Amino acid sequence: MTGEPLPFPREPAEPAPGAVHLPDWLDAAEQRALVEACRDWARPPAGMRTVRMPTGGHMSVSTVCLGWHWYPYGYARTVVDGDGAPVKPFPPQLGALARRALAAAYGPDGLAAVPGAAGYEPDIAVVNHYPHGARMGLHKDKEERVDAPVVSLSIGDGCVFRLGNTETRTRPWTDLELRSGDLFVFGGPARFAYHGVVKTLPGTADPALGLVGRLNITVRQSGLV
Repeated sequence: MTGEPLPFPREPAEPAPGAVHLPDWLDAAEQRALVEACRDWARPPAGMRTVRMPTGGHMSVSTVCLGWHWYPYGYARTVVDGDGAPVKPFPPQLGALARRALAAAYGPDGLAAVPGAAGYEPDIAVVNHYPHGARMGLHKDKEERVDAPVVSLSIGDGCVFRLGNTETRTRPWTDLELRSGDLFVFGGPARFAYHGVVKTLPGTADPALGLVGRLNITVRQSGLV
């Protein structure tokens, strides 16, 4: 795979109720702008770090948080497991982008039907950088205190994304390929589904991005005050 556009467009899909995949949702200029923004966000203080899990192991991705700082397993206003600096503010432009994403994914009827979608007020972004060989085990995003949807944007190398069920880390699950510019939203019945990244697909990013590996930006509403 070269990262060049395929001759046939990929179609939007709903792999589970409340989960929507919109391929190529971000155009090339939007992707480049987000790469540059992520570079700024990654700088210290409160910059990108490798997360140490309670078991003692380290995640294979590097992470920077905006608005609220995520750590295993909670949120704080400072980087409690790093340099202790105040977390960087949540950018209003990400909030506007996430609301536009929900409108595109669900449409007017869906926004009214999916809990937390119509009045979406995100205040957290978790940015993960996947170097070659990185992965993410199946997990739930459950530290938030509301069930508003999660908006996920992919930039750079593609990946095999696994969407599981809400009960266990075992089957049934659905594997799908996420590529640069793709939007994935999960809310409603899928909001607390297990999910993860089985593998990245090195060399599939557009070289014009100037990015090695994969960036994933997830936008969330915390319900915290």
